[in-house]
Amino acid sequence: MKLHIVSLGCTKNLVDTEVMLGRLKNMELTDEPSQADVIIVNTCGFIEAAKSESIQTVLDLHSKRKKDSLLVMAGCLSERYKEELQKELVEVDIFTGVGDYARIDELIAQKRSSFSPKVYLIDDEERIITGSNYHAYVKISEGCNQKCSFCAIPLFKGKLQSRSIDSIAKEVENLVTKGFKDFTFVSQDSSSYLQDQKIKDGLIHLIDRIEKIKGVKSARILYLYPSTTSFDLIDRIESSPVFQNYFDIPIQHISDRMLKLMKRGIGTQKTIELLTYMRAVSDSFIRTTIIVGHPGESEEDFQELLEFLEGFDFDRINIFAYSDEEGTKAYTMEEKLPQEVIDERLAIIQELLDCKQTQVLQKDIGTIVTAYLDGVSQESEFLLSARDIRWAPEIDGEILINESKINDLIPGELYHIKLTEVAGDKLLGTIIDRA
Repeated sequence: MKLHIVSLGCTKNLVDTEVMLGRLKNMELTDEPSQADVIIVNTCGFIEAAKSESIQTVLDLHSKRKKDSLLVMAGCLSERYKEELQKELVEVDIFTGVGDYARIDELIAQKRSSFSPKVYLIDDEERIITGSNYHAYVKISEGCNQKCSFCAIPLFKGKLQSRSIDSIAKEVENLVTKGFKDFTFVSQDSSSYLQDQKIKDGLIHLIDRIEKIKGVKSARILYLYPSTTSFDLIDRIESSPVFQNYFDIPIQHISDRMLKLMKRGIGTQKTIELLTYMRAVSDSFIRTTIIVGHPGESEEDFQELLEFLEGFDFDRINIFAYSDEEGTKAYTMEEKLPQEVIDERLAIIQELLDCKQTQVLQKDIGTIVTAYLDGVSQESEFLLSARDIRWAPEIDGEILINESKINDLIPGELYHIKLTEVAGDKLLGTIIDRA
């Protein structure tokens, strides 16, 4: 049998997709949906744009499928709107949510839908890593105990449930035996790891354990929540020979009034203290996320955000327009902003960020970085692609290699690269030697 599978949304979804691939490893993968006996879409239900993409992907694949094939809709969107989708999407043969990834083979064999009441959290299941032969994402927990006004994730992912350190370490050890050496640890709220088990500084304990695994060359942590990120954690990351000085901390806003409205659990002063402490770490890389147009955001709040983004040097910033999600606190708030105001503010910030990003890249010209070689770049067959060892795959960009001082380059290995110029939104560099 042939399988065509699409994973939408975040890297946490990708881990679950890889679990499904592990359960269906006897099937032959195909890039052509018209040839597939089984088509699976692992959907995203986070914001309106992601929901629309998920629905459209399902409908597009249905239009290309062959007779008697099975179309499976899995994941967050399917879980969040299970009653409505099962009633309206007659094109789909099997529906399943966020609890049955490890049973996908069983559901396909029985041609039935299932929505287990408990959210699935990987333990010792085999999965097939996609996209790399040296890097893997590792999920450390599922769900979230935060009460952000705008976020619907707890509605379908539930409360925080952390994996044990032993479970995570065992998975990493198994991946190392298969040749993986670079790891990105992910969850909805990584800095709250093990708090559901009344254990303080869970990430510090995890770092201690992962560092002891022979063969782990590098690692980073995504999704630190401001109110649960401690200075001790920042210090521990800085002192680690394995974990990179990479701080992915979505602040969402900087206005004290807006942070309270958003129910972020932290104010302006503490947010700035955390960011300043991270920035002081040698060779640190800071990524954040901003939401524009949340209900109640005044012009004064927006200007405060704009001034802060202009003054603080983030390495990467994602911006989102507020999405009105039913079931959230913000959905019931008054003072909703007109869409044209949100769009206007989004454009103003994007223009600033484009300028700032160019400045950030130009600062790196002339420096030498340690980076993984990924192979031929999609930009051109005449360029190689590399990733700074600090960066997370895909989201932080690539370094284009147009020259090398050495021969016999091996994808997946570390090299020293001298950054020579900026080309559009990317850096160009020359390979100096092996790291």
